[in-house]
Amino acid sequence: MLIESIPNVEVAGEAGNGREALELIERTEPDVALLDLAMPELHGLKVMEIVTRDFPNVKVIILSMHRSPEFVMHALRAGAAGYIVKDGATGELTAAIQAVARGESYLSPAVSKLVIASSLDKDEHPKALDELTSRQRQVLTLLVDGQSMKGIASILGVSIKTVEAHRAQLMDRLRIHDLPGLVRYAMRNGLTPPEPRKTGRLL
Repeated sequence: MLIESIPNVEVAGEAGNGREALELIERTEPDVALLDLAMPELHGLKVMEIVTRDFPNVKVIILSMHRSPEFVMHALRAGAAGYIVKDGATGELTAAIQAVARGESYLSPAVSKLVIASSLDKDEHPKALDELTSRQRQVLTLLVDGQSMKGIASILGVSIKTVEAHRAQLMDRLRIHDLPGLVRYAMRNGLTPPEPRKTGRLL
């Protein structure tokens, strides 16, 4: 009922286990697939690995009770576009689906802090601050702080396309192409506070 109440969202179907989920995804090829990690017959991560390999246009959101950074990072490395915890606010599900449908990523605030903390000592490509322009620093700080592309554009008084261009240039200049890597870089260099906002989004 919650998903059906989201504007412009139509439920393609429901599955009772991992194999049914895979068959349903193959038959309907939805824009977004919401998967549990602990599904009978075929584990959620295995389903996601197959989906990201065989159906690259289907974006996967993991819904799980597991908060462990290992579970989250495994899911992200396997191709998950989003990860939310089951006991999170119901609004997170709406925010995650909308963000992922736009081609962005979503991490539940409940797990983002754990992922950041577990990754701080694993930054393999430290970069100097002087490689960034002042505007790129602003975009990075706002991005990691949980602002959406639209929110950053509003704050900076520029278009969304301009923000997207800054983000692309930022990732290219730092040679970091994932959000956890940007978060590690930002925190190591004091560009964002170590405590993420409880209601913020990581996009």
